[in-house]
Amino acid sequence: MPTEKITLVTGANKGLGLATARQLAERGHTVLLGSRDAERGARAATQLAEAGVTVQPLRIDVTDNDSVREAAESIDREYGRLDVLVNNAGVLIRNPAPEVTAEAMRPEFETNVFGLVRVTHTLLPLLRKSRAARIVNVASDSAMFSKTGEPGTMFARSHESFAYSATKAAVNMLTVKYANAFLDDPELAHIQVNSVTPGYTATDLNGFSGVRTVDEGAGASVYWATEGAGTGGFYDDEGRLPW
Repeated sequence: MPTEKITLVTGANKGLGLATARQLAERGHTVLLGSRDAERGARAATQLAEAGVTVQPLRIDVTDNDSVREAAESIDREYGRLDVLVNNAGVLIRNPAPEVTAEAMRPEFETNVFGLVRVTHTLLPLLRKSRAARIVNVASDSAMFSKTGEPGTMFARSHESFAYSATKAAVNMLTVKYANAFLDDPELAHIQVNSVTPGYTATDLNGFSGVRTVDEGAGASVYWATEGAGTGGFYDDEGRLPW
């Protein structure tokens, strides 16, 4: 059994996920670069290899039960456990609040919320086998009631992220619920669960309008995947945040 940390980052073939995967690999983790498209994942792994960073591409579509199950079976065969899970995969579909229907919201919830639960549930047996496992859930500043409740601010007026903000608020609640449940279960108490926000990071989700680089945005995910202590919190790279 390998002694280094076995780490899966979902949605890691580009942007924030790719930066997170690279930084964790540079810290000595065996990184499984999760991508719903196998070809894109392989290209991303090659891109990192050309920069001297080794990762292992892994096909995983968080919206598909069979894909997630097959990924879990592959990890089990190859490594026998999972030490770190970074639930990074996410989508944002811009729809102004007055125009949003229940059906229009469904794809974002399917990836950002149900996908997170699907992956976490399926990989939990592998996380149980780790001596000290970590789950990092990537949320968003736009999930913070303390910010969206401030009239006139960017977060209060970002009406086109109607469904996205709701999904990330759900991610934060799931984080707390998982953390509390695991603490109450002796077989799961070694699994630390936290959520993080990358801040306003330039990615294709926001048309690259963000003011932070993906390397900066990956900071909180990397910290809580490696050395952060505690469970059930919400953080950026400067510390704990209000919900």
